[in-house]
Amino acid sequence: MDKSKIKVCVGLSGGVDSSVAAWLLKQEGYDVFAMFMQNWHDADATLHGDCEWEEDRFVAEMVARKIGIPFYFADLSKQYRQRVVDYMFDEYAKGRTPNPDVLCNREIKFDAFLEVALKYGADYVATGHYCRKEEIPGGVFRILEGADPNKDQSYFLCQLSQEQLRRTLFPIGHLTKPEVRRIAREADLPSADKKDSQGICFVGKVDLPTFLKQKLASVEGDVVEVLDPYYATDPLYTWQQETLGRLLKEGEVLDRTVHYAPEEKILTSDGKPLGVSPFEEARVATLTEEELQKLSTPLTYSLEFETETYRSGKKHIRKTRYKENPCGRIAGRHEGAQFYTIGQRKGLGIGGHAEPVFVIATDMAANRVYVGEGHNHKGLSRFCLRVAPQEIHWIRPDLAMACGEMRRYRVRIRYRQPLQSATLLMRHSGLYILFDGPQRGISPGQFAVWYDGTEMLGSGVI
Repeated sequence: MDKSKIKVCVGLSGGVDSSVAAWLLKQEGYDVFAMFMQNWHDADATLHGDCEWEEDRFVAEMVARKIGIPFYFADLSKQYRQRVVDYMFDEYAKGRTPNPDVLCNREIKFDAFLEVALKYGADYVATGHYCRKEEIPGGVFRILEGADPNKDQSYFLCQLSQEQLRRTLFPIGHLTKPEVRRIAREADLPSADKKDSQGICFVGKVDLPTFLKQKLASVEGDVVEVLDPYYATDPLYTWQQETLGRLLKEGEVLDRTVHYAPEEKILTSDGKPLGVSPFEEARVATLTEEELQKLSTPLTYSLEFETETYRSGKKHIRKTRYKENPCGRIAGRHEGAQFYTIGQRKGLGIGGHAEPVFVIATDMAANRVYVGEGHNHKGLSRFCLRVAPQEIHWIRPDLAMACGEMRRYRVRIRYRQPLQSATLLMRHSGLYILFDGPQRGISPGQFAVWYDGTEMLGSGVI
């Protein structure tokens, strides 16, 4: 294959990863050109308040000049706002937790950007993602985890299609971050020591509530702390725990402790085998569709607080207070339930607790935020989730599950989460994922992504 006749458009962001991707392709003999995407104009939303994209474009131009490749500019801000930002606002307004980076890749980098690149004559587009692509017999493409266990970015590409993969190259997926930095320094690229970008894709680092307040109104409401006795009164919680217990293998005890924290940096499977399920396969297979729906249903909270009057101080001034409720208490106030997500710890402003306090649920209709104390609070974790039929996406359509089928895969529900062993069950009402252990902070709107070994097979919106 004469690589000099293959034209590749590199999405050059000004960062070190895309810079090294372009440099490597040029060294390999491809006909390379660079294109910088401007997807965001509003600097008021960012924490630093300046036009970060202007600096990025300047660095990207210098990199292209250093490598000796043509440089182009594409303004995709209209498409980005319509397909990513508006979707993000809409999801948060519904009390869901979207992942804009996943949408940015599906809708912008590998769709709108690809469309522009093809008009410039590109055969492929290339990015600086830490993941690997492989073609197998039959013209089918696989997405594999990046070689760097601390930088794997396959999760963000979980919505790509075979057609998008056919036109895509990932030149640095076989490298580690230190190796990329070394190559950039040896090639004397202007971005060699540039810090990695943070925050929302193309927007930058933002204060999320402030960003959302551009379109979502602030409405004060109660923050309600749910106490442990509540769960003894909740029929759904009781049923779910009894059902999980019934599914266990003989001699197994249901472990309700979350054994990882979001701060952990172990991302890839690292060759680890799929865990052995504590649940009996034959028993799991007998679950009816109604039982699976019930098992995957998140808890909703209904706590009422009565008031009472009392006299205070020497002058016996009449005051009002809430009566003590063993199941919960009013713990504070918030500025809008849509600004909070399940599993959130920061920004609650609630003190007086020995352990951290987390959001366990939001009620958009009542404008309430429910919280619980401690990493192992009963309301913070779930074992089962559902992906609606229209939200199921198979990167490998040839491996799609048939209705009634059951498989074992490893799954993650957020980027920085270590892969979790789980059983997937396909039914008419959707795909159900039953984890071997409890998962903290499952929120509607997140993407669940499943892997077979190091290969990412598919994803779906929870």
